[in-house]
Amino acid sequence: MAKVTIDGIEIEVPNGFTVLQAAEAAGREIPRFCYHDRLSIAGNCRMCLVEIEKMPKPVASCGQPVAEGMVISTDSEKIREARRGVMEFLLINHPLDCPICDQGGECDLQDEALGYGRSYSRYHEPKRAVSEKHLGPLVKTVMTRCIHCTRCVRFLAEVAGVPELGAVSRGESMEITNYIERGLSSELSGNIIDLCPVGALTSKPYAFTARAWELNKVDSIDVLDAVGTNIRVDSKAGEVLRILPRLNDGVNEEWLADKGRFAIDGNKRRRLDRPWVREAGKLRPATWQEAFAAIARRVKGLTGDRIGAIAGDLCDADSMFALKMLMQSLGSRNLDCRQDGAFLDPSRRAFYLFNTTIAGLDEADALLIVGANPRREAPVLNARIRRRWMELGQFEVGLIGADVDLTYPAEWLGPDPTVIAALRTGGADFARKLEAAKKPALILGYSALMRPDGAALLAAAWQLALHFNMIRADWNGFNILHRAAARVGGLDLGFVPQEGGQNASQMLSGGLDALWLLGADEIDAAKIPVSTFVIYQGHHGDRGAARADVILPGSTYVEKPGLYVNLEGRVQEAARAIFPPGEAREDWAIIRAFSDVVGKALPFDDLKGVRGSLVKTYPVFGQIGTLRRLATLDTTPPAGDPDAVSSESLVEPFENYYQTDPISRASPTMARCVDEILSPARAAAE
Repeated sequence: MAKVTIDGIEIEVPNGFTVLQAAEAAGREIPRFCYHDRLSIAGNCRMCLVEIEKMPKPVASCGQPVAEGMVISTDSEKIREARRGVMEFLLINHPLDCPICDQGGECDLQDEALGYGRSYSRYHEPKRAVSEKHLGPLVKTVMTRCIHCTRCVRFLAEVAGVPELGAVSRGESMEITNYIERGLSSELSGNIIDLCPVGALTSKPYAFTARAWELNKVDSIDVLDAVGTNIRVDSKAGEVLRILPRLNDGVNEEWLADKGRFAIDGNKRRRLDRPWVREAGKLRPATWQEAFAAIARRVKGLTGDRIGAIAGDLCDADSMFALKMLMQSLGSRNLDCRQDGAFLDPSRRAFYLFNTTIAGLDEADALLIVGANPRREAPVLNARIRRRWMELGQFEVGLIGADVDLTYPAEWLGPDPTVIAALRTGGADFARKLEAAKKPALILGYSALMRPDGAALLAAAWQLALHFNMIRADWNGFNILHRAAARVGGLDLGFVPQEGGQNASQMLSGGLDALWLLGADEIDAAKIPVSTFVIYQGHHGDRGAARADVILPGSTYVEKPGLYVNLEGRVQEAARAIFPPGEAREDWAIIRAFSDVVGKALPFDDLKGVRGSLVKTYPVFGQIGTLRRLATLDTTPPAGDPDAVSSESLVEPFENYYQTDPISRASPTMARCVDEILSPARAAAE
């Protein structure tokens, strides 16, 4: 620890702290443009100048380490004059287009110019102009505004691991560019918009839409993957205009995946805003009473074993709980939240959680990935793994499955899952690296669990984790990488086949007279026999609605309050930002209203009642926002024969990152990403 004095305040800070960090610890704010606490130090902007005793001239505080006995002044007249000079140079070529700039009201340069800018300019030569760069359908550029802070360059190179931006030329001719004009291929590219301290990089879909002070802001949760990224939803006049990340060091730090950020324009397209009933093979608009009556007529007289329900990937825990209660009141044991057929053993949480926790990855010193591509399935989580690799230097990563670019070095062990057995017997070189690790971890993905031998692969992965001491009282390195925001919540609720019940695959293949699809769109609707009466409750006219006999319009995650459980088991609450269109309603309320029609009234009338019943039945849902890593003392393996693993190669989880759910498939922005980023990449690979 070093003792330093900052503006007369004596403070003790860790060795290695910079002067800027020490000043923040002392409560003194220093202006900066290029510095960011999650990026490397560049020292480009010189705005963070401070005066240090016995040093002849002002020093950039972001790159100056503290030393014992330092006396620092952050706000002397000398420093204020130096910052005014820096600001004058920054504004020499900066255009005067604040009134039309999308960064207006949220611009660091505006804020600092208010304190350090002059009311006039001494520069009379023509301002320079820079041509715009094409960065794809997500990021809009006005590079004449760029002040060369290089935050965007450092983020893509260091955090995202896709170094597609850089600087060319020198002096006044310097430009930030992508070298080859094409769309940014990183799944985290939208974060450079948040990092840009001026209006050089802004959101292309949001361009010229609204001002920051016009927006209603609501804290919520991203549900387009299973990470549970904390977000802020900005809306105006009943329409969601943009989504931004919120700070949560335990989950997403301050990053947000591109799909969660930009797919929101799919929220208002292809929407279901009224009930529909199929008559004579055609769907017609109907009232709620007509829709409920049509369902009631069909289920009347059916025994419970002829009725089933499947929950989709975007469902909140409140609606799944209500649907489970309805099915139980009808005598049905046919429930499943695993619409994709993935084998997940719901008997213990340790079998289906990301047990290491997201923040716990910062402690791992070796990692084996089996049948997963974190870069596509959970980009924010993948950035955490990459950061661990950068910090540790010798962070060993092994990959079994498709040979993909994870943005960090990984030793490809082959596509054949029988490598798991070879690792256990010491027949693979990577086994020695796992043995040498103090806290090794394993990530098992869905391309392994969705196979016919998914149960065997789950058991084999668990056995491998035990063999390499990944599962013990002080550490659990066994992790399932979920894709769906609803999956862990559904498993916690027991929304799985009860004793003697049918799973999703069996229900879709026949054997039921009535099937309730709660936002279940990732299914093969063609498999459902024509004799099965299908009720689809959801918000988009997607695959499930196309096969439905009755459609009940529900709400998206930005149109209702709801509980979601992320892949590590953290319960989080999404809030309503806007109201659903037309006659669409919250999902739990639709189920509650229908229960009255069939004479099986559920024991709640409002959301408070739903939550009360939910927490009483499943206490884990009462611990909102908290998470503690649980010791794993029970090493009993999951169901499945670890020796029954097939030698069939594991395939890449999904090729199209941008369209994986009803909202993103309805998004014009995501469609442009496929055309401008994904399709050219596929063509180049071929």
